[in-house]
Amino acid sequence: MSFVTPAYAQCPICIVTVGGGMYLAKKLGVDDLLVSIWISALNTAISFWLAPKLKIKLLKNPWILSLIMLGLTLFYFQFTDQIGSAANRLLGIDKIIFGQSLGLLVMFFANWLYAFTKKKNNDKTVFPYAKVAFPFLSVLIFTLIFKFAFKL
Repeated sequence: MSFVTPAYAQCPICIVTVGGGMYLAKKLGVDDLLVSIWISALNTAISFWLAPKLKIKLLKNPWILSLIMLGLTLFYFQFTDQIGSAANRLLGIDKIIFGQSLGLLVMFFANWLYAFTKKKNNDKTVFPYAKVAFPFLSVLIFTLIFKFAFKL
């Protein structure tokens, strides 16, 4: 066992989500903006799940970890030349950057809204699985708004 070297692999969820997700979506004809919203939402959900388990104090904050994940994801898209095409823009902003930012903001809002409604309800959830429903429905609503408003 002394000859075994440690493997420093990437997070498999991140690789499948970011790498395969955009590729598959492009092949299926799904717009980059819509896919980016969901990738960012998933990264934010992973951050909120992972943050309490981390030992590094700064990374225990799910809001900060979400921003770090956003930066790493955008770096990946830049590194693989998926960002920067003049034809891949909406309102003058790259669709992937716009979608990633929008997904993060929607998830932040949904998580804040869940906490706010729970606090107003004497620290009880307003309905079963509200912690899942708030973010999921928020992302779904914003995806549909952009899909139909901009015919994506």
